[in-house]
Amino acid sequence: MSGDVGRSGATMEGAAGMSAAPSALGPLFGMHIVKRPHFGRWLAALVIGAIVVGLAYAVATTPNIAWPQVGSFFANPAILSGLEVTLELTVLAMVIGIVLGIVLALMRLSSNVVLRVSSLIYIWLFRGSPLLVQIIVWYNIALVFPSVGFFGHRVSTNSLVTPFIAAVLALGLNEGAYMSEIVRAGILSISHGQMDAALTLGLTRPKAMRQIVIPQALRVIVPPTGNETIGMLKATSLVSVIAAQDLLTRAEYVYAKNFLIMELLIVATIWYLILTTVATVGQYFIEKKIGAGATRSDSVSKGLGVSIMRQLKRPLSMLTR
Repeated sequence: MSGDVGRSGATMEGAAGMSAAPSALGPLFGMHIVKRPHFGRWLAALVIGAIVVGLAYAVATTPNIAWPQVGSFFANPAILSGLEVTLELTVLAMVIGIVLGIVLALMRLSSNVVLRVSSLIYIWLFRGSPLLVQIIVWYNIALVFPSVGFFGHRVSTNSLVTPFIAAVLALGLNEGAYMSEIVRAGILSISHGQMDAALTLGLTRPKAMRQIVIPQALRVIVPPTGNETIGMLKATSLVSVIAAQDLLTRAEYVYAKNFLIMELLIVATIWYLILTTVATVGQYFIEKKIGAGATRSDSVSKGLGVSIMRQLKRPLSMLTR
């Protein structure tokens, strides 16, 4: 009986070894391992490569694009000024969106019905209407409120809500609606037992949210937040409709004078590609940094839960003695 078991075990080990390293055992049995050809993959690669090369050649050799002008306007002061405004709009809008998103997410998760309904209405309104419409509305808000009063003093709305301020408000308030759902999803991804354990240790609910739940939820929140930042870089081009002096607006001003429309649009496109590439690389390293402690934080969380259960079991066991 033991011999049969030994032989079956050896057979299983031999089969596992053959499946694990067939290329190594092939020459031993006089076999030659031949990889299966993938003609479909090569054909698809050749077709796509030919299309890409053809399009690149057509664009590079067309006489309708003055490529030297693209290089000359790449670092034009007007373009660089618009680039600076684009970065400012992106940073300010994302700061407003993240802060507002956290507040709205906590309101959505609140037990207070008024807070929950208010958050739902805000998200419904700003996610349901186009961003371009919101930009135009904020730019023309003076038609609804010609002046605004502060402590007995009235200020003209047109002087207060400039194109830049209108762009920041529209982009930031719209982003807050999307960020609220991202933050809410991150919080809900954490086990409810984490909050129960923190409350058992004597932490208040806000402190437990800040110190226990939010740090763990960042692993879920950060990746989509990075995507939203990249999307915001591109969405700033919409504010060109209100002449907010962003990158696209500056490019439009330049080609309105020299009629080099495609050349200036290519310059703007290259700068947008550079910005999004840098943001993508930054997002990768941030995600890697946060994900590096994922295993450790998970083990710590499990250990915390086990220690709490042990502390609760001790007095119960003493009572039952």
